[in-house]
Amino acid sequence: MTDSCSRGAIFLDRDGVIIINREDYVKSWDEVHFVPGASAAIRSLNEAGWRVVMVTNQSCVGRGIVTDAFVRAIHDRMLQEIAAEGGRIDSVFFCPHHPEVGCDCRKPLPGMLHQAAVELGIDLNSSYIIGDSLTDIQAGASAGVKGVLVRTGHGTASEAKLLAGSASATPVAIADALPEACAWILKLTSE
Repeated sequence: MTDSCSRGAIFLDRDGVIIINREDYVKSWDEVHFVPGASAAIRSLNEAGWRVVMVTNQSCVGRGIVTDAFVRAIHDRMLQEIAAEGGRIDSVFFCPHHPEVGCDCRKPLPGMLHQAAVELGIDLNSSYIIGDSLTDIQAGASAGVKGVLVRTGHGTASEAKLLAGSASATPVAIADALPEACAWILKLTSE
């Protein structure tokens, strides 16, 4: 375990990173499908001593599509499935607000990262965020967290925006999916 892992954390977006992204929101457990290799990738982070924290925008609550309790139940079941494969997500933070509410927790704002840092004693400057959207990378940059973009979910479109020069934050790496992003971080931090 490196010094970084003892203080830092790996923040993971949910939709498009851990589970397959749905444009119409997850409305039942049957609609949850893990990105191939996600649980094993999370386990590899755990084995290396990293704390893993999920941070996700869930405006479906604020839009009245599902309830707060429903989102929590989905997260509980996701964590059980990941644990059944030997992985562990240490904590989950989600923004339930409609995008027009103006909260400070909805990514690209860093509210969830700051909350996690306070509650879990995380050194944000020693942390990484893995996301499929530029809002994930922007939230990380605003909090001093290094961002890794994955091409799953909205990642390909986000990468195109980066290449076009229309992004306000730049990731430190781009990976095909969560397993490759985790492997990149583990290689970098073990050197």
